[in-house]
Amino acid sequence: MQEKMRRSTHDSLKAVSYKLFQVISEELGVNTAYVTQREPKAMKVISSFNKDHYIIPEGYEVDYDGTYCRLILQSENESMHTNNLGSFNLTKGLEVTEQLEVKGFLGVTLRDFYGTVFGTLCVMDKEEKQFTEKNIHFLKQMAEVLSYIIHLDNTMADIELVNVPIIPIKKGLAILSLQGNINEERSKKIMEDTLQYAAVKSVYSFIIDLSQLVLLENRFPDVLKNLVLGLNIMGIQVMMTGLPPWLVKMEEVREHLMDLNTEYVTDIESALNKIGYNLQK
Repeated sequence: MQEKMRRSTHDSLKAVSYKLFQVISEELGVNTAYVTQREPKAMKVISSFNKDHYIIPEGYEVDYDGTYCRLILQSENESMHTNNLGSFNLTKGLEVTEQLEVKGFLGVTLRDFYGTVFGTLCVMDKEEKQFTEKNIHFLKQMAEVLSYIIHLDNTMADIELVNVPIIPIKKGLAILSLQGNINEERSKKIMEDTLQYAAVKSVYSFIIDLSQLVLLENRFPDVLKNLVLGLNIMGIQVMMTGLPPWLVKMEEVREHLMDLNTEYVTDIESALNKIGYNLQK
């Protein structure tokens, strides 16, 4: 399970948690809600919501021994709450308490689908908050929802990592269809498999189709530049197809595409025709 967690970027978890955070904030009357992931020596915030006061940023990381999360994970009830972190005996001496300057806090253990500890789901506020058993039960229910999303992310990470869809057309000609989100781990797999395939199969033309590409946070995958460069160095002609208008409108994407030594055509059929390969019914 640890291997799965390393590979996943938890994109679904982030997307779903953003929506749940607003519900949690309203239900519990708190400013901030966030999810942390347990790392070997630290707790890292992988998604957060701050309503009025910017308290916890995404990416915030604290050594495990100095976190509230440690207290949550070590608790028999798998939860920890206080109306004032600054006066609560377990938290008043922690460095993070002085840094954040918050009072009300409630956190529960977040597990994955198989029951392995993933991290925590927490809320906090600059004002004192009295949390009831009903509040704790509610937050634990939200954590259960997120556990299924963690499982989905891990499953998708496994599928994406092994899936490099290269379609052979004829000797020397192949299509690479880049689908979904391309994270760092999958980028390495795509780069290695495509260059290996090109060398072993003596490919002279590669068509890269982007019609099913998904961009998260409008970030264009850097692997394309390295992939095209690698294929060019091997003497392979590269053509790009399937660029949707909404993608080309992005300035950052246009600049990225202009750096690629490749030819752009409308669709795969047009690319095949340009190479001299005609589709026949």
